[in-house]
Amino acid sequence: MEFDVLIVGGGPAGLAAAIRLKQRSAEAGQEVSVCLIEKAAEIGAHILSGAVMDPRAITELMPDWKEQGAPLHTAVTEDRVMFLSETGGRSIPTGWLPDCFVNHGNYIVRLGNVAKWLGEQAEALGVEVYPGFAGAEVVFDDDGVVKGVITGDMGLTREGVPGPNFQPGMALLAKYTLFAEGCRGHLGKQLEARYRLRDGVDPQTYGIGLKELWEVPADQHVPGLVVHTAGWPMDTATYGGGFVYHLDERLVAVGYVVGLNYTNPFLSPFEEFQRYKTHPAIRPFLEGGKRLAYGARAITAGGLQSQPKLIFPGGALLGDDAGFLNAARIKGSHAAIKSGMLAADAAFDALSAGREGDELTTYPAAFRQSWLFDELYKTRNFKPYMKKGLYLGSFLFGAEQKLFQGKVPWTLHNESDHDKLLPASQCQAIPYPKPDGKLTFDRLSSVFLSNTNHEEEQPCHLRLADPTVAIEVNLARYDAPEQRYCPAGVYEIVREGEGRPRLQINAQNCIHCKTCDIKDPTQNITWVTPQGGEGPIYQGL
Repeated sequence: MEFDVLIVGGGPAGLAAAIRLKQRSAEAGQEVSVCLIEKAAEIGAHILSGAVMDPRAITELMPDWKEQGAPLHTAVTEDRVMFLSETGGRSIPTGWLPDCFVNHGNYIVRLGNVAKWLGEQAEALGVEVYPGFAGAEVVFDDDGVVKGVITGDMGLTREGVPGPNFQPGMALLAKYTLFAEGCRGHLGKQLEARYRLRDGVDPQTYGIGLKELWEVPADQHVPGLVVHTAGWPMDTATYGGGFVYHLDERLVAVGYVVGLNYTNPFLSPFEEFQRYKTHPAIRPFLEGGKRLAYGARAITAGGLQSQPKLIFPGGALLGDDAGFLNAARIKGSHAAIKSGMLAADAAFDALSAGREGDELTTYPAAFRQSWLFDELYKTRNFKPYMKKGLYLGSFLFGAEQKLFQGKVPWTLHNESDHDKLLPASQCQAIPYPKPDGKLTFDRLSSVFLSNTNHEEEQPCHLRLADPTVAIEVNLARYDAPEQRYCPAGVYEIVREGEGRPRLQINAQNCIHCKTCDIKDPTQNITWVTPQGGEGPIYQGL
């Protein structure tokens, strides 16, 4: 199947690009065929974010979004920022907060619902939207130009050979292909390597975000309240922070983000999140409520200095596939939408000029002239400052923002996350309390709430470059940290006859967070797409 533009990924970036292309084609009276594929079973099913949304970009894309019924229902009414100790906390006066921490004019949303709505708008404009189709391979021509993707085969056995219900993948070809797979995109990672898109830029740095959705008693619900915290349960040398967002209908989103540059291999982001909910400042929001949903997702946090080259012959990277998230604001959806619009404009102009398969140079040029570039430039030093410790880093970043609005002559630099773990022998184990089943929970009951499903009779989508490394290096040196950094219980050390250990991969539990692909200290694990339509089915996370 051939199209003018193929978009891989049905999140805010990909959908914004699709909508913008159709808007431009309608304005010009020029037909442009647009296809969007999404690996989830339905649009929005793999979307997970906090999320407080800045409406600036969606207003540019669709100025009448309110009249059209976009699911931005809960305006922010109050900001609270707190530094927590184990037993208490201290709120920061609003007047002391940098602008990036102030959410006046923003909305608390369920981003999966926003993506679903954007998908409906794209289809109404004539975009061919195909959920349940994962982009498995990039198609190149003889000159190395991206020509499209091949969707994943269906019905392979565990051994990788066709089973009785085998269906081969399809080749979807286009004049331009836009990749919007989200953080640590499987194909984006390959494109960065093939075209050396990361030459001359810092390594990307990441966090893992874990989130639950709760229904709480009416007297504990404060619609529009946004709470951000730093400090406990993390130590002051380890980056992490929590959030509590009060939506409508007595719903509360609670979550925790752990920077993946942590050093102690015994640290478990999942257990840290569970501990977080027991803090005296957080517990009262949830106690007596009911947990409805759970999920986790890696996020990019490096900022401008870690952003790769955005373009290559025949295509471009959008959204979190290119690291557009603003870690200081804890926001990425507005940046994703804006990047999709900019890439779509570049692709439409190229098609109008009769071009195809070249580099969309006007996309990065337009980005550098946009408000999005200005926003990311101002906060570019946030994550490097946080390496200096919670209190010093917060002071330095706050001073830079309040005194200079981020317009300082220096740019600090990021380092890769996977090589930061210390040997287990140099670290202390962290004793985590057992879950109580009311406020705190275990991994497996949490994964159940993510509605995750994978067909077991298929090749494992978590690939080990060298299976021996898991035991000889990861277990021997780091006490198998994949057992703890995975938020879904995918990795397990099993001891068999005479106590011989082996790594068991429970791939059916995978919620596609990509943390293993990022944090594995030997970079021995590669996440690839399973069969299309598989993975979590988040209900508006």
